[in-house]
Amino acid sequence: MATLAVFDRNGVQVDTYQVDPDQIAPRINKQLLHDVVVMYQANRRQGGSRTKSRSEIAGSTRKMYRQKGTGNARAGSRRSGIRRGGGHIHALRPRNYGYRLPRKAVRAATRMAIATKIRSGSLTVIDQLGFEQPRTKDMASILRALNLADQSTLVTTAAYDSNVVRSARNIRQVSVSPVGDLNALCVLQPRRMLVTRAALDVLCGQTGASKGNDLEEAGEGDA
Repeated sequence: MATLAVFDRNGVQVDTYQVDPDQIAPRINKQLLHDVVVMYQANRRQGGSRTKSRSEIAGSTRKMYRQKGTGNARAGSRRSGIRRGGGHIHALRPRNYGYRLPRKAVRAATRMAIATKIRSGSLTVIDQLGFEQPRTKDMASILRALNLADQSTLVTTAAYDSNVVRSARNIRQVSVSPVGDLNALCVLQPRRMLVTRAALDVLCGQTGASKGNDLEEAGEGDA
């Protein structure tokens, strides 16, 4: 059982939060985390590279000189891939690098990533985080009060809040994601994680809903 300090917007501790990382993920499988992170990175690849083969290069297909008697090596057309300006021998073509791992494995990896943040002390809990209107200055002051300034940070809210997103989008190395969009890559990539108390309730299944369903929903997001 881990005891997490709950801070207000000024960085003052106002409460504590009891959470059991084993309840979220009983064990940490590093290989599974690696496989899921690689999957998300592969799905981000555009795969739009394309080069010309010898059939697509402008130029004559005529043999450059006769086969024998010149003292030179045998040569075909100027389009050959061994000559400057010729086509690529193994020309690149657009392709899709994406693939999917089993859904249960992806959800389990999300829970493992969150439990890793808790065990490593990289998770900070804030009592509540909301703005009447987007205020980047206020968001930056909250991060400074929580000693999260100049660190890559993932801000997690219980539900999508446009004011929080718009307040943080211009701050370097800060990203915002609701609980339903969390995945292993977005959790592990930043150094720190700032979670609201309501979001942590959802992650731990303490909102009155089914614990298993909440944690499965938390692993549904894509990178």
